[in-house]
Parts: sequence; structure tokens; C-alpha cells
Amino acid sequence: MRIVAGDRKSIPLKSASGKTTRPTTDKVKESLFNIIGPYFSGGVALDLFAGSGGLGLEALSRGAKRAVFIEKDPKSLEALRSNIAKCRYEDEAEVYRNDATRAIAMLIQRPQPFTFVFVDPPYAQVAYYDLVQQLVDAGKVTDNGVIVCEHDKAFTLPEAYGDFVCQRQEKYGDSIISIYEKGE
Repeated sequence: MRIVAGDRKSIPLKSASGKTTRPTTDKVKESLFNIIGPYFSGGVALDLFAGSGGLGLEALSRGAKRAVFIEKDPKSLEALRSNIAKCRYEDEAEVYRNDATRAIAMLIQRPQPFTFVFVDPPYAQVAYYDLVQQLVDAGKVTDNGVIVCEHDKAFTLPEAYGDFVCQRQEKYGDSIISIYEKGE
């Protein structure tokens, strides 16, 4: 696992060991960012269920101004913090050790909306996708924002979260990437 492109291209990323983690592969990450980018000029990323931080760090490497990482697992947090330091993004990254539900409640209170929202919960915990609706309802995704949800192919996400409509789905093995953008 590594940073695929941008300022920190080819930096290897540490992953937490164990059966509960499922890092997004380099192939999927590259395809995803080619669809939504491939490069950015600013914006703020939210990496919910960050794990080792691969998606948020990739967004920073490709030009996002800041990234907020939410993760509660101690082993994943250790890998995440190590990866942020290795990529030298300490000033651009905020890390919260928190449950996603509590984190969303906290983030909704902040004035800063997000341009890129990455949601990749453990596949067994599908109820967490409801948190996307909370972010949208609170106006925490910019009008030009993109919401990316990675989920098991057996699970169907809503066609839309408020004004954010599923514009594209890509299948990678047992995973599907659903990409939401503001509808016309």
C-alpha cells in the first residue's frame, strides 16, 4: 500500500494488521481518484473510518488543503499517525480517536464543510452509511463536493443523499465504490 500520485507519490503506507481491517488497494485508489480528480486545488477531505488513512492522505497528496481523519481502533490509529508523519502532513491533518457517530455530531458543530467525504466502514456495519445523510442535512458537504462510499456488493446504498445523487458505481471484486455528487 502506497501513495499513488501527487506530491507524496510512492511513499509506502503502513497498515494495521488484523482481520478487521480492509485497506483500499492501490488499484482501487488509483481508479477512484482518476474518476473524482485526479488532482485537486484545495478543499477539505473527511476520511471517516480512516483505518491507515490511505484515502485522506491520497487526497492531500493530490492537492487537498486539509484532511480530517476519524478512527477508533488503536492499532489503526497507530498506523494512521505513522503514515501522516511519514508523509509529512502533520500540519494538514487532524486525527480524532472517536466513534463515527460521535465524530459526526462534533463535526456538524464546526463551520468548515467538506469537499471530499470518504466513507468506508467495516462491511458488517452498514448502518453507518446513515451518517452521510446527517452530513448532507447539516450542509457539511460543499456544493461541488464528492461523497465516496465503499461497500460490499451485496449492500445497496440509496440513490441519493439529499441533493447528492449517485453518479457512478464501480465494482472491484466484492467491493463497490459509489460516487455521489450534487444533482443538476
